[in-house]
Amino acid sequence: MSLKLRKPLAVLLTVTFAWLAAPAQCLFAEEHAVSPADLHQALVDSAKTRQTNVETVQKFFSSKLVKKTLNRRMMKFTKVEKAIPFLSDEELSRLASQCRQVESDIAGGALSNQEITYILIALATAVIILVIVVA
Repeated sequence: MSLKLRKPLAVLLTVTFAWLAAPAQCLFAEEHAVSPADLHQALVDSAKTRQTNVETVQKFFSSKLVKKTLNRRMMKFTKVEKAIPFLSDEELSRLASQCRQVESDIAGGALSNQEITYILIALATAVIILVIVVA
């Protein structure tokens, strides 16, 4: 075969193979490891969990007993309240779990006032320190 025919033939074969392979690539591109519906549902679930945790922590720190204890220890409730949304999901989840535990202990009468005070101070300090470290 002459040199003049090889170049156009190579171009023709390249275009032909690319044209034949294009539909197969489109089929493979549509298959994802995670479907968009599953990804959307995971994001919705994550947002709901975060919102629940934020509400739990805010509810805990807005109770009369907690506000009173924080005021006695010269901590401002507004600082803690403003810091809550800036916590990471993991920190927020851990703090919400601790708040639920303290609420159940307080409701069950398992803690004395002094223990409650120490726990509240520790939780509020943890929130403020986490926000300072992140900022």
